[in-house]
Amino acid sequence: MKITIVAGSNQKLATSTKLGQYIQHLIQQEGHQVKLIDLYQSPLPFYSPDDAHGGHEALEAYKHALHEAEGIVLATPEYHSGISGVLKNALDHISQDYFHNKAVLSVSSAGGAIAVSSLTQLQTIVRNLHGINCPEWLSIGGDQRKSFQADVAHSDIHPDVDKRVRRVVSSFLDLTKQLSANS
Repeated sequence: MKITIVAGSNQKLATSTKLGQYIQHLIQQEGHQVKLIDLYQSPLPFYSPDDAHGGHEALEAYKHALHEAEGIVLATPEYHSGISGVLKNALDHISQDYFHNKAVLSVSSAGGAIAVSSLTQLQTIVRNLHGINCPEWLSIGGDQRKSFQADVAHSDIHPDVDKRVRRVVSSFLDLTKQLSANS
């Protein structure tokens, strides 16, 4: 299967991006193709319905990756009980054609305990884009974030956090497989 992960932070060492990289690693271990779009590394122009932004390289690569994906992971930090502006901007650039009947996993990180508000917002956006929300979501916060401060290959992920991430990713892959078989 082809999976696209959109890391929606505008911070170089964002925990949500590192979590996305770890999810990428886990999915690749299962033998699937994964494209990670890091919006810090590949920023997109501000969305405007008056400007099509035709020919913007990062935007075209982002759209292509979403279009080709059978499943999508959206990762965001939680800012003021919401998703990042960078991720919202990226999602504003696309239409239902990119998400229609695709499994979508919502992932967040927060400075506090958990980031439920941003996950709820992501699920609302996914529904409006006709994606299929994974029944599980993933949020890490507080001390759990320490597991993702080093490079993914060198992370010392707490066993409880690792078990939860692996369980949620497995559930997402199962849903993606089911939806792909029915399309």
